[in-house]
Amino acid sequence: MTMQVPLYQAKAEFFRMLGHPVRIRVLELLQGGPVPVRDLLTEIEIEPSSLSQQLAVLRRSGIVVSIREGSTVSYALAGGDVAELLRAARRILTELLAGQNELLAELRQADPPLPLPQGGGRRV
Repeated sequence: MTMQVPLYQAKAEFFRMLGHPVRIRVLELLQGGPVPVRDLLTEIEIEPSSLSQQLAVLRRSGIVVSIREGSTVSYALAGGDVAELLRAARRILTELLAGQNELLAELRQADPPLPLPQGGGRRV
């Protein structure tokens, strides 16, 4: 009898899999359709072996698929839901950063700058 993984644990593993900047960048680049590996390398500027490792993680998770046409290997999103997830993340980050900017503006207004010391400096 196999134990079923709780949904919250499966979600945590999913987000952990996404938790690498190169993987996120790859997914962003694939939103427009299939992209050859050579173009991914140009855009991301990492070692081919590092990109290969990250693509393998995404492929094993089922988020991306590889497409071979002759000697060219391209990658594509396995479904549109990943693109929607990235758009949702962008909206959330935009709201968070906007909130931080508002807080920063409030802090600047609440605390006037300290006056500069008068005459207490070093003389040359």
